[in-house]
Amino acid sequence: MNAVPASGDRRRHAAPAHLTFFHGPMDCGKSTLALQVDHNQSRQGRQGLRLTQGDRSQSPRISSRVGLSRDAVEVDAGTDVRLLVRERWAAGHRVDYVVVDEAQFLTDGQVEQLAELVDESHVDVYAFGLTTDFRAQLFPGTQRLFELADVVQRIQVEVLCWCGAPGLLNARVVDGAMVREGETVVVADTAPGASAADPRYKVLCRRHHVRGQLGPTPTGPGQLTLHGQPVEDAQVSVR
Repeated sequence: MNAVPASGDRRRHAAPAHLTFFHGPMDCGKSTLALQVDHNQSRQGRQGLRLTQGDRSQSPRISSRVGLSRDAVEVDAGTDVRLLVRERWAAGHRVDYVVVDEAQFLTDGQVEQLAELVDESHVDVYAFGLTTDFRAQLFPGTQRLFELADVVQRIQVEVLCWCGAPGLLNARVVDGAMVREGETVVVADTAPGASAADPRYKVLCRRHHVRGQLGPTPTGPGQLTLHGQPVEDAQVSVR
């Protein structure tokens, strides 16, 4: 099927659509913001399509850690997102915008398909994803969104490392230790009652990500060590 306009009015009056990418580390509230954007758009009478991949709920939903969730269409590497939109058009439904959560998992081709929907069919696209993986490297989908998006915005919700510095990077933790090798995509920290051997994630500042330090040592800043024991507020005289 050829490209079908998301809305006749939008096609006749060429209000430009945009590809907008919101990114950040884990716990920055990207899924919450995705649901808020969807809510705000729908309140104005616009009709949208929600997409996700590997959501924490392990179901086709966009869900946030604060308890909000909505049904979504699950995609994988073989999904042509243009066809998903065209199928809704063929069924007589409008698609004025698309919300994509977990956008870091998109392939290069899928990001290009989203850009095509924006440019050729005037469909607004709002993508939400992690900036880097556990190795502190850009996800392929994130990199392509940086390259093609009209607007790139870091999510402003502050995430902190255990030391109080801004949390920038995602660490993968197995058996209480940070790991730096393995599959790029591992959905973890989702099942209740998970064991220590199951992967989980922790947000760290750059310094502690480099060090692989997941928490404070027995002797932290502002303490002295005497015979191997930390001494707080020690009085030191110099003669």
